[in-house]
Amino acid sequence: MLIETREAIRFPHPEPPPPGEAIEIAPGVLWARFPLPFRLDHVNIYLIEEDQGWAAIDTGIALDDTRAAWERLLAGPLRGRPLTRIVATHFHPDHMGLVGWLTERFAAPLHMPRTEFLYALAIQNSAIAANRPFFEERGLPPDAIERVTHQGFGYLRLVSGLPTQNHRIMAGDRLDIGDHRLEVLTGGGHAPEQAMLDAREAGLFFAADQVMTKISPNISVQAMEPDADPLAEYLGSLAALRRTVPDDVLVLPGHHLPFQGLHTRIAELVDHHEQRCAAILDSCRQAPRTATELVPVVFRRALDPHQMGFAFGEVVAHVNYMLHLGELTQHRGADGVLRVAG
Repeated sequence: MLIETREAIRFPHPEPPPPGEAIEIAPGVLWARFPLPFRLDHVNIYLIEEDQGWAAIDTGIALDDTRAAWERLLAGPLRGRPLTRIVATHFHPDHMGLVGWLTERFAAPLHMPRTEFLYALAIQNSAIAANRPFFEERGLPPDAIERVTHQGFGYLRLVSGLPTQNHRIMAGDRLDIGDHRLEVLTGGGHAPEQAMLDAREAGLFFAADQVMTKISPNISVQAMEPDADPLAEYLGSLAALRRTVPDDVLVLPGHHLPFQGLHTRIAELVDHHEQRCAAILDSCRQAPRTATELVPVVFRRALDPHQMGFAFGEVVAHVNYMLHLGELTQHRGADGVLRVAG
């Protein structure tokens, strides 16, 4: 969802690189951008130079356009030098969809948080249609369930496979890549154990999808964990980042432009979720609501099946957060559908 960005946030690189090209944002650090076939039409990739080649942070989605952009990048800005390792920040296909293709092509090891690696495996081996009961008991009509589970979640299959081995990274680890020392941070909410990299000496913070401008990362409850509270995890992660990462770093996000003004952006994101909770509470004080009925309260525009899947999960995340705080109560009706009241 779009969020207004305050003037205190600065954009040192106001124009992104075209697909297959790159911008040097610090000595030995490149920023590339690959296309996505969604409303959010791009993903950022970062590369760090080391002795034998380049370490890649994320890969893009498994589509021919992305592979073609990689070929242009390898032949051009990377000067024909190979990838030495892949650091995948989290399990979403726009970030690790080409992990299998790249690790096999370059015999490059994968570095990824354990939970993210296992989630990626689970998604590959799961039946998306198994999500149906999660939607049914929250009031989504059968035709909408069909569209969301088959059209909306089809992107989860846009992955080129996974290697059989993963080199686990976890909070507190240090990665030495070329001339850069990076501390691994992790945070929940958008993904269960999303990796971020703090290159303190260089003044860089690889934020993945945890902190971006213009949009808030999707914070969703997944069908496999219907009672989870990812919004509490996300807000806790933002508070930790504000305590531990300086405000003046150059934030390198998974989408949109690199920026400075981390603490200002964190405050905006917290305020954004407080506003969503307030809108839900106001609606539920008027009458008990299903999650389906709350979607238009939070998202006031038409949603395609892809967007509806994200929006539905986000509404449930806010509902679960407020249930755990005691701000809402939940009851199952005679029709088997869950409704919440304020």
